[in-house]
Amino acid sequence: MSAPPVLEKVSSNKVFEGELTKYKFKSEALGGLDANFNLFLPLIPNSNKVPILTYLAGLTCTEDTGAQKGGFLGVAASQNIAILFPDTSPRGADVPGEDDDWDFGTGAGFYLDATKPEFAKNYNMATHITEELPKVIEAAGLPIDFNRQSIFGHSMGGHGALTLYLASKTKQYRSASAFAPISNPTKCPWGEKAFNGYLQGGTTEGLEKYDATALISKASDPVHILIDYGTADQFYKQGQLLPENFLKAARETGHDEFQVRVRSHTAYDHSYYFISTFASDHIHFHANFLKA
Repeated sequence: MSAPPVLEKVSSNKVFEGELTKYKFKSEALGGLDANFNLFLPLIPNSNKVPILTYLAGLTCTEDTGAQKGGFLGVAASQNIAILFPDTSPRGADVPGEDDDWDFGTGAGFYLDATKPEFAKNYNMATHITEELPKVIEAAGLPIDFNRQSIFGHSMGGHGALTLYLASKTKQYRSASAFAPISNPTKCPWGEKAFNGYLQGGTTEGLEKYDATALISKASDPVHILIDYGTADQFYKQGQLLPENFLKAARETGHDEFQVRVRSHTAYDHSYYFISTFASDHIHFHANFLKA
């Protein structure tokens, strides 16, 4: 990549003695389109750098959804952890068909790097999240310690958090967690649609690179993963999430309950009411590794 672009500050709000700032920049990974993200910085004494937790939102969401609805910021401030909120897809790529359905295209980037020619220029969310955003933020001189990163997300973003964590050959993230993740996307309608739409190799390529259940089955090193889902989640009931498949693969690969915890919660649904209920658990889970 060339020299990181300059960040433009869009807005800023004081919250929990810290600051939530929205930035935008011209993203090379997303084909030169504008990319927005929110960054929460706790009050940082003595010019120290803080660890960072990246939150990936779900289908139809933006960089604002988790920041506004997740209930993460107060707990993050108490633990002195920054949170990065990227967008869920490129915006304005003008690829034919990208706005035809709510679960594909705009707002539904699936945190992968597309290989189909019509999407490959812009739909590179995996590179945007794991490489571009850290470089841009670091180049801007913001007080983040990128040697201490973890990642979490919801639904499509839970899929992204698990796969980017498990696929990281450099062990970029110390831990991963997910709320109601799409855990086995090659076996559910959402994942099949996304992989066949974005990837030249369809679900075969998706299984190799972007299916958390397949990736955990090949993960021989120790992992640190927490998953929560609700039994009243309509998408769980429809077979879109398949957390049991992930847990089974993890156990068969030798990852015990100290490495992989999958918790079901009676009567909770797919909403941010569910997420905010367990937000504190997830921040404290990551704090164990980010502050170690």
